Amino acid sequence: MNIEIQGRNLRITEKLEAHAKRKLERLDRYLPNIANVYVEIEREHTRQGKDVVSVQITVRHNRGAILRAEERGTEEDLPTTLNHAVDNMYRRIERFKGKSAAKGRERFVERYGATEEELEEAEEIPDAESSVPQPAVIAADEYAPEIARHKQVVLTPMTEHDAIEQMELLGHTFFIFFNQASQAVNVLYRRANGDYGVLVPVVDGA
Repeated sequence: MNIEIQGRNLRITEKLEAHAKRKLERLDRYLPNIANVYVEIEREHTRQGKDVVSVQITVRHNRGAILRAEERGTEEDLPTTLNHAVDNMYRRIERFKGKSAAKGRERFVERYGATEEELEEAEEIPDAESSVPQPAVIAADEYAPEIARHKQVVLTPMTEHDAIEQMELLGHTFFIFFNQASQAVNVLYRRANGDYGVLVPVVDGA
């Protein structure tokens, strides 16, 4: 399992890196066959002059699934924010492992889910590893209304049902994917009532 830690607008100290790797090296005990773990720690500026630090952990499994967890806090509490993000990742792992028991999701499980051998090898996540309380929510209006970053998105051909499962593993409320049925880029999103919708882009005037 390869672990990569990158800082944006801040320096990753040796002490912080050691702390992060010590926490992250435990992940493959609970989910075998993790290909790599990528951690991005970024300092973000706000309109009120306060700096906010985000910690995003991305786990790529050998079978192709991507799990992601993100938390925000202050730079002074960065180790604690990292702990929160790892704790969030434990919950993602539990959901991913639970896919094998889910009915109506056989195709997703067959392609991306943990195998029976992996589940037998994996340890149960103890309470001590998932007892970190949730951090305080930072108000959205603290952030400056500007585009701070552009990011390329690699699209994987999949069905709408596969897209739902992948979105839930990422912890997002929307997900961009290449729809195998329509051979087009679609956007899946979660509606306010808890079900899902799919946006199908159409060029105006085409």
